[in-house]
Amino acid sequence: MDFAFDARTEELRTRLLAFMDERVYPAEAVAREQHSRLADPWDTPAVVAELKAEARRQGLWNLFLPDAEYGAGLTNLQYAPLAEITGHSPQLAPTALNCAAPDTGNMEVLAQFGSAEQRKQWLEPLLAGEIRSAFAMTEPEVASSDATNIRTVIERDGDDYVVDGRKWYISGAMNPECAVFIVMGKTDPEGADPRRQQSMILVPRDTPGLEVRRAMRVYGYEDHAHGGHAEVVFDRVRVPASHLIGEEGGGFAIAQARLGPGRIHHCMRLIGMAERTIELMCRRAVSRTAFGKALAQQGVVQNWIADARVTVEQLRLLVLKTAWLMDTVGNRGAHTEIQAIKIATPRAVVDIIDSAVQLYGAGGVSQDSPLAELWASARTLRLADGPDEVHQRSLARRELKKHLQ
Repeated sequence: MDFAFDARTEELRTRLLAFMDERVYPAEAVAREQHSRLADPWDTPAVVAELKAEARRQGLWNLFLPDAEYGAGLTNLQYAPLAEITGHSPQLAPTALNCAAPDTGNMEVLAQFGSAEQRKQWLEPLLAGEIRSAFAMTEPEVASSDATNIRTVIERDGDDYVVDGRKWYISGAMNPECAVFIVMGKTDPEGADPRRQQSMILVPRDTPGLEVRRAMRVYGYEDHAHGGHAEVVFDRVRVPASHLIGEEGGGFAIAQARLGPGRIHHCMRLIGMAERTIELMCRRAVSRTAFGKALAQQGVVQNWIADARVTVEQLRLLVLKTAWLMDTVGNRGAHTEIQAIKIATPRAVVDIIDSAVQLYGAGGVSQDSPLAELWASARTLRLADGPDEVHQRSLARRELKKHLQ
């Protein structure tokens, strides 16, 4: 395993770091100020469109897509350090580069499984950053950590499918630019194989019967930058049969193909969030005095910073190994490592941010520093794309299987 950056990665890193310094970090305060003046709080601040236009002009666009026909054609190992950089400003940078969830996963689904018509109608405008999208899987009335529990029904009716069900925490759905939902539901609820009961279908936002009911808060945040997380009701929503993605019964497999890259992208950005947190800790530690000494001279503070650095270096190596395996043996071959980083990274980064909050005191939980929002985002990722316990269960089974044969 050679994790040295190749020439293309180095060149993109240099340009992206400059873009962050010159454009993204200064835009953070501008975005907050513009948002406070929006007539509709779910509209996008104007500075975001400016960032997107500049990122596209500079060729920092769709970096996440390994398929060169649609994206930058980077490997996971090449993309990892770039995604980490965007994690320094998770509210702005991924969106600016058209590399923000849930659009990234939806574009991957359409590129891999979509028909030519679906790619033309939905993938192309998503790639161009002209629209946004949502992925509707999680439901409030079942344990959605087990996707076979899903109750939403997708029923064939002549030349159409009728979608009936209720979803929540549907990321991006509050954004007025969200034009289409990829909905997971059951086309064969009584099927013998519980992993062949589900299908995925495209539902345009303006379809009659689709109601975006309310925004769901995340630790008190509405997460405007990511288009919110909505409760969505599908009340006998009728769409053409041509909107089905792939085949009936293929939804579970498509979901697994979608979530693998999504999990590593989250972990890449979490490394960047941790790096920014360490920087904030160090700046605070050298600028404040308590009990006659700079905080930087307090042993407990030094321990927090040292432990954070060790943890980040360990996590980065595991994420890079996972990216390398995904590139060399595929997502299935990297299954153990994908689960390992999904367990380890959010948990560890939450601890790092928590130490920073302690260091900042009241300022750490206030709106005057990014720490509270970073903590909420990292803590939520212990649930998103499968809670820790699901991955631990699967990982343990793989380990035990070696000794049960």
